[in-house]
Amino acid sequence: MGTTTEARTSAPRALRNFVDGAWADAASGATSDVVDPSTGRTVATAPVSGEADVDAAYGAAARAFETWRDTTPAERQLALLRIADSLEARSAEFVELEGEDTGKPHALTATEELPPCVDQLRYFAGAARVLEGKSAGEYLAGHTSWVRREPIGVVGQVTPWNYPLMMAVWKIAPALAAGNTVVLKPSETTPETTLALAELAAEHLPPGVLNVVTGDRDTGRALVSHPVPGLVAVTGSVRAGTEVASAAATGIKRVHLELGGKAPVVVFADADLAAAAEGIAAAGYFNAGQDCTAATRVLVHASVAQEFVAALAEQARGTRVGLPGDPEAAVGPVNSLAQLERVSGFLERLPAHAEVAAGGARVAELPDGWFLQPTVVTGLRPDDEIVTDEVFGPVITVQTFTDEAQALALANGTRYGLASSVWTADLARGLRMSRRLDFGCVWLNTHIPIVAEMPHGGFKSSGYGKDLSAYSLEDYTRVKHVMAAFE
Repeated sequence: MGTTTEARTSAPRALRNFVDGAWADAASGATSDVVDPSTGRTVATAPVSGEADVDAAYGAAARAFETWRDTTPAERQLALLRIADSLEARSAEFVELEGEDTGKPHALTATEELPPCVDQLRYFAGAARVLEGKSAGEYLAGHTSWVRREPIGVVGQVTPWNYPLMMAVWKIAPALAAGNTVVLKPSETTPETTLALAELAAEHLPPGVLNVVTGDRDTGRALVSHPVPGLVAVTGSVRAGTEVASAAATGIKRVHLELGGKAPVVVFADADLAAAAEGIAAAGYFNAGQDCTAATRVLVHASVAQEFVAALAEQARGTRVGLPGDPEAAVGPVNSLAQLERVSGFLERLPAHAEVAAGGARVAELPDGWFLQPTVVTGLRPDDEIVTDEVFGPVITVQTFTDEAQALALANGTRYGLASSVWTADLARGLRMSRRLDFGCVWLNTHIPIVAEMPHGGFKSSGYGKDLSAYSLEDYTRVKHVMAAFE
């Protein structure tokens, strides 16, 4: 692979790993296709890295750590600020690459994803200089104790295909800010922007500080089970998280997991129904519903259910699905043919008591890509498959409740615990619900906004550890007690 700025051609480009500051092929020479989901066309090939490639990346990261660990917070801040500036300057290129891998609408990526990525890098650049700890003190006569927060060392990271660039930023920014070095594996279907980010970052980081290896599930297993990393951080499915936690346990590695979600969206009768329908549709269909926090599971008070469903269905029918270059498109394709078949399977297996109020089929006008109509499904019961399982597509389900207690029980009746929202004009009710909802994030009268200063992470099967915020930075550190005798 040449640099990521080379001219686009019709022939698939050959991507390469980025290890120790340079491009590298997989030792085996094995590759997999990278397919544009908006056209079904193969746009690149990427290495399927094996144990030797993972070992080389970890070796580079371990060597780099010996000097990177001694950089000052100010030096790490400057490096991250320069990476942020370079990403901002090259944002158009990254929008195009992200669209090629994911099919996302360019206009939305340019406004809703690239600016937060830049902002998050800048946030962690500043956070590198303000790590907090307990004050030094004399807890034993004649001795002074203090606490050091130190980098863990080398960390392994695995990112998903739904937000390839943003998830890479969420992982590498706090890790580098804390003084760690990184080996990261992006999803095999969306490696381009992560590789481009590694190349860009190499202009401002010493060789080996950030390494990217591509590959399949076996590559991920090799990354997790390798003896070098002191922490493994993964964003992915519950299945993947379970495998990672089990593999990491063998080596007593720390694990940071951000897994699936099935966000309840509780709409009370006193809510502004039109505003709620508009906000929930936007949050449910953004990124084609491929978001662990997506507003997918609506619980609406029975007294206003008919009115609300009509409003939500109207929003679904009015949501434009289109190609990456369509400036009016709000929804792109799902990530892969396998994902299209998976989401379609939920709709094909709907129980007889369910009703499709809007959508429910492929987009006939876009037959070459993996596009689904924004969909609303009503008449559902708590144990229906489409209610209990994460769909990860442009599908919103609707159930009803009769009182606050039932709403809370239905909302919490899931193995997931990542995000939730409550829509009501009654602030006291919203605050009561926020206390009792068993989710890592609760939004009131909105859904899906995220800021760098606040933590993102869940409970139960949605994982543990936090992305974003100072809590994320702390997750990439270890605590050491030092005691000195002075008498």
